[in-house]
Amino acid sequence: MVVEAAVARAPYASEAGGSRGRLHPETSSPTRNDFRRDCDRVIHASAFRRLGYKTQVFVFHEGDHFRTRLTHTLEVAQIARSLARALGLDEDLAEALALAHDLGHPPFGHAGERALDRCLAAFGGFDHNAQTLRVVTLLERRYAGFDGLNLTWETLEGLVKHNGPLTDHSGNPVGRYRERGVPQAIRRFGKLQDLELWSHASAEAQVAAIADDIAYDAHDIDDGLRAGLFALDDIAELPLVRKLISEIRAGEASLGPHRLGHELVRRLITRLIEDVIGETGRRLQVLAPGSVQDVRHAEAPVGAFSTQMADADRAVKGFLYPRMYRHERIMRIMDGAEDVVCNLFTHYVQRPRDMPAEWAQGVEAGDGDGRMRHIADFIAGMTDRYALVEHARLFASTPDLR
Repeated sequence: MVVEAAVARAPYASEAGGSRGRLHPETSSPTRNDFRRDCDRVIHASAFRRLGYKTQVFVFHEGDHFRTRLTHTLEVAQIARSLARALGLDEDLAEALALAHDLGHPPFGHAGERALDRCLAAFGGFDHNAQTLRVVTLLERRYAGFDGLNLTWETLEGLVKHNGPLTDHSGNPVGRYRERGVPQAIRRFGKLQDLELWSHASAEAQVAAIADDIAYDAHDIDDGLRAGLFALDDIAELPLVRKLISEIRAGEASLGPHRLGHELVRRLITRLIEDVIGETGRRLQVLAPGSVQDVRHAEAPVGAFSTQMADADRAVKGFLYPRMYRHERIMRIMDGAEDVVCNLFTHYVQRPRDMPAEWAQGVEAGDGDGRMRHIADFIAGMTDRYALVEHARLFASTPDLR
């Protein structure tokens, strides 16, 4: 029997006992640490359950075996825990971040996000990371004493900064936010609880973010093969994939294409995880951080692929973009999905009382920006199925997203 070797807890791992706490102070649990409680709160949230009926790439009625936002999230959580365990990090914090990272996604995947971003162009746009923060700090209303889930500072920090700092030390937006600025939801929350937008997030947040990349690469290949958007011979154009297929066939020459595809995905995940463990371990050895603060204040992220694997990751995404995400069949469906979201938004602006009473009251009580954001909150919380039902209720015809 092979027993997994225990990895000593790293000095730069986040410590639940040393958390910066919650916005609303709470009594500690005698049986669960604060990061474990964050995991549990996310799992029990309404927004988490709705992920089961939100598009990853294929809308829900395309088939029962394709990924949804929920199954994607569970795969990310599994990979994040594996990375955290191997690197001596806090597994509960890594899992909490993975479980919550997609809570702000609207229906119909990136098509829904593009549509809401257009609808809110005059009001700061729509950003799913900022929407995730709104969900966990405002929109979930399950507790008597506060709105949101009242997650720890470390979890909120990781959700906002998992792709790196949002500003420089002077507060100027950087990276993807340089052109349009830091989303309003993040800026507003920063007045309540400073998430130090100028620094990197914890190592746990960084490995959770790269776990998202690993899951995307692997399961989009799996789903693309299942959908017939490309074949194994097509994806074998990529050097890493070609190498893995050769290794599989060397040991199992008679393996059929179905099992070969699954074995390819399994080995790809393993290879990517092993590479991140090796490269992240190397960067940590060079940095020699003595605390999580040393990781936050480092000049570069510690969680990463090696240079060679980063090239392979870009090659996978470069293959998938035209053959899957921009495939004629997918684009036709997503164009229809964008129309559904835009139609709903325009209708609710003109007739807010067609929304459920509690939402209609919020729209009517708000100012211009608040009204638009409230409508976007309602639509972003919809599942694919509910958005289509609402559209059919309010319009004479609804796109057939097949």
